[in-house]
Amino acid sequence: MQNSSKMTYPMVVMLTLGLMTVHPSRVLAEDIAFQDWTHQKFGIFGGNNWRQSGRTVSVESDGGVSLLWRPLPEKVWQSTKASWSWNVGTSVPPTDLSQKGGDDRNLSLYFIFAPQDLATRANDLGIRKLLGSPEIRVLMYVWGGSHDRNTILASPYLGARGKTIVLRQAGAGQHDEAIDLRSDLGRAYGSRDMMLIGLALSADSDDTETRIDARISDLRLSGYP
Repeated sequence: MQNSSKMTYPMVVMLTLGLMTVHPSRVLAEDIAFQDWTHQKFGIFGGNNWRQSGRTVSVESDGGVSLLWRPLPEKVWQSTKASWSWNVGTSVPPTDLSQKGGDDRNLSLYFIFAPQDLATRANDLGIRKLLGSPEIRVLMYVWGGSHDRNTILASPYLGARGKTIVLRQAGAGQHDEAIDLRSDLGRAYGSRDMMLIGLALSADSDDTETRIDARISDLRLSGYP
């Protein structure tokens, strides 16, 4: 009697080829935890009250500005997409995000890109040095301002290194977002071929001296080249 549990040669070949298509260095999906992100203030006083809790981070800002940031492991450097949920209970008023000073916003989510040679030594740099490097490129997805959705603005602080992409105008509410990082890199900088080496999250209410009560959750990186 023939053993029906025995694998035939064609079956072995098909299984082997199937396993070979899974490349360990390619990201399919990576959930990003809000844990041990570094708090960076921009002055001696002030700053925001951030609360990191697993898959959610919340912020209260009362006439302050500061950010959280973290470097990313090499396994996610080639991520192509991102998604998250965010909620604003108390909002700053609409502002002009293209102007330095007076450009308050509820939340900005930074995706920090670098060429390969800088990516390998980025962990040794603080966020100030990293954002000051002429080689980096930053996409800042923003909830705030008075601009139309998907408007791309030059950052008044980062110059050629940073672009603001408006997702939501100033105001309260809850929204889910899903973005194509590589497409937006191409629109903003004309090139998609950079490594995603870090993330940052800021809230800014110092210019208008108003308040922010907001949170972001379920941040995920996904896709592969």
